[in-house]
Amino acid sequence: MTRPDTEAVGAATRATYVAFVSLGFCFASWASRIPQVKQLLGLDTSQLGLVLLATAAGSVGALPLAGPVVTRFGSRVTVSRMAVLAGAGLFAVAFGCRIGVAPVVAGLLALGVGTAAWDVAMNVHGAIVELRLGRAIMPRFHAGFSVGTVAGALGGVAMVALGVSVTLHLAIAALAVAVGVPIAVKRFLGDHPEADSRRSTASDARTARRSLGAWRERRTLLIGVFVLALAFAEGSGNDWISLAMIDGHRARPAVGTLAFAVFLGAMTAGRWFGPQMLDEHGRIPVLRTTLVVAIVGLLMFTLGPSTEVAFGGALLWGAGISLGFPVGMSAGADDPSLAAARVGVISSIAYCAFLAGPPLIGFIAQRYSLLHALTVVIPLLLLAGAIAGALRRPAQTSGPA
Repeated sequence: MTRPDTEAVGAATRATYVAFVSLGFCFASWASRIPQVKQLLGLDTSQLGLVLLATAAGSVGALPLAGPVVTRFGSRVTVSRMAVLAGAGLFAVAFGCRIGVAPVVAGLLALGVGTAAWDVAMNVHGAIVELRLGRAIMPRFHAGFSVGTVAGALGGVAMVALGVSVTLHLAIAALAVAVGVPIAVKRFLGDHPEADSRRSTASDARTARRSLGAWRERRTLLIGVFVLALAFAEGSGNDWISLAMIDGHRARPAVGTLAFAVFLGAMTAGRWFGPQMLDEHGRIPVLRTTLVVAIVGLLMFTLGPSTEVAFGGALLWGAGISLGFPVGMSAGADDPSLAAARVGVISSIAYCAFLAGPPLIGFIAQRYSLLHALTVVIPLLLLAGAIAGALRRPAQTSGPA
């Protein structure tokens, strides 16, 4: 690459980090104030659960359309506009929680739609940056998302401790997202950097029509199932590790929270340091090895005789699943011309795990125990290992295998 091109890719890389960190910050800022919103609206737990479904409904509705939208408008425009929509949703929640349930539900729907399409578009651009760099970097972008969630959560803690109202806190967060992200993503690369000058409107229209065909591609669907398995494993850890430590291993509440922190820390570290392994050894050997690590961790966590063993299991569980989701997104975007459509399909399949996972684990836990329920993750990880070959980079593309 020439020096100007190198500078452009470097700027785009930094802008992509901002997009990932900001999405994590947006999610966590809202999540950190859920207890206060519940109190302001006078909801019980079951009513709150129904309200929270609005975000999931918005996301699930938006994901199948996100690929065609990114194909039509490009990742830069999509991230920019969806960040504004997500910010508007957060702003509606900020003031709506003082009015009633309806404006909060409307705000959460907008937040769900905005963040879902934003997620797909930034993953598409992250894969484009990865291809231009010629080395794996997508896991580090996802580590940036984790950093954003930590920042948003800590910010929420500080706001609560300082007595800052939900309205002021979420309004500030909404403004930061809606203004800051569109400015940052101006440095994004074009989605078709090799052919921008030669592309025609007719070509764009053909690409948009072909994007729907991604739902019929065997490789894309297999990658979607692979990422679904990893999303299920990640969501199960996020939702249940703390409670499983308390109820299953008889640990104190603080110890349960610490185990969750170990899980998150291991996952973040794996995503930060994993790209070097991917570059040196390739996707498939690294993924299959880390899946074995995750399965060993799950066995230690669910069957271990002590809290010390369970802590080791949480660490291996987090480290072992850290690369699957981001590498799946990279694999879906190996062909830049169809990256948006394929990432949209993969995301749509994978996000089903975040919807189905909590009730499935809870249903099994009611009949057996939470530790036994968590073992259902293991067959999914075995399936992921069996189909991991689908993530191999096609021979005609360049970049990390």
